[in-house]
Amino acid sequence: MPSSPIRRLVEYAIRAEQKGVKVHYLNIGQPDVFSPKEFWEATGNAHLDVLEYGHSAGSAGLRSAYASHLTGRGIPVDAADVMVTVGGSEAVLITFLTALNPGDEVITVEPFYANYAGFAVAAGITLVPLTATIDIGFALPAPEEIEQKITDRTKAILLCNPSNPTGQVFAEAELRQIAEIAVARNLYLVVDEVYRDFFYGDDALLSVLQIAGLEQHAVMVDSASKKYSLCGARVGFLVSKNAEFMAAALKFGQARLSAATLEMIGVEACLRGTGPEYFAAVRAEYMARRDLVVRRLQAMPGVTVPPIQGAFYAVVRLPIEDSDQFCQWMVEEFRLETSEGPETVLMAPATGFYITPGLGKQEVRIAYVLDQNRLSRAMDALEAGLAAYQTR
Repeated sequence: MPSSPIRRLVEYAIRAEQKGVKVHYLNIGQPDVFSPKEFWEATGNAHLDVLEYGHSAGSAGLRSAYASHLTGRGIPVDAADVMVTVGGSEAVLITFLTALNPGDEVITVEPFYANYAGFAVAAGITLVPLTATIDIGFALPAPEEIEQKITDRTKAILLCNPSNPTGQVFAEAELRQIAEIAVARNLYLVVDEVYRDFFYGDDALLSVLQIAGLEQHAVMVDSASKKYSLCGARVGFLVSKNAEFMAAALKFGQARLSAATLEMIGVEACLRGTGPEYFAAVRAEYMARRDLVVRRLQAMPGVTVPPIQGAFYAVVRLPIEDSDQFCQWMVEEFRLETSEGPETVLMAPATGFYITPGLGKQEVRIAYVLDQNRLSRAMDALEAGLAAYQTR
């Protein structure tokens, strides 16, 4: 089981904080945007005498509210197409368990969300990587490369759009080409769309559920964690029009009983009570943060910053030889002395977002989830840290 590149350096950060160091956490996608008031009002006024188990597929109200939310965005689904999961993470794991047998293969694009590797181990399946490189902006590999990876054991293609960790967005034409491959080879096309509300383009982002003819192959993963800044609620969604797939997935849902009842009440209130203006404001804030981070990184000697079209992450190349050592050194040893005391920054080494050995050694993932003042201070620490690291 691989350790998480996102969390395994946290203990060093905690020790630094115990010594009075201000640590800027850019390692994890934990937004600092306030959770909607609708969540707190609904959970605070639930007036339940007993906090009971929920339905294994999720509460009827939440499934209906989420289906209406998608339909209102041009993605027509029914409540029967939706299963509520314990975060988007469980939706991915249940997809692996439902769609594949041990020893089967899933083709995915690396760098990928690091926990996919852990879910693959848990399900006993194999991730087969298609490598996207920073030199071409982490663009999706050509369809021919996907075809070359398909074997008798291949059962699915897994994408994250917009991408965690790169912020890359796959174009509509690219998705449709992959959909054609999925249909022709009878594969599932699983798309993690957790960050679809953080797409910075002018046009609407194409969902895998909107591609005609793909209904029996398409599986979509979503989550309330980033959508409403509710990471701790652990409410996610697994969506497919393939009734046989959903019926099998529900068996895994029954095995773990249900998602959290109180949190489902709160997320339903968010879906029913927040409108487009909520997402517009949050999206504008993250675009401003992205622009700040890109501007600062581009000004640092030797740093490569690819285009960032969505989500709130960037994988950047630094003038270093080993990102694992550098990230640990930054949080364990480096201190930028400021008027407010010593500061440093915690980032995620990009090695953990690849499955191919040796890749990501000069790259880190930065999650720009802090307010602009703290992001600027984090960039000050990173810039000073790079200079000190190269001359130490």
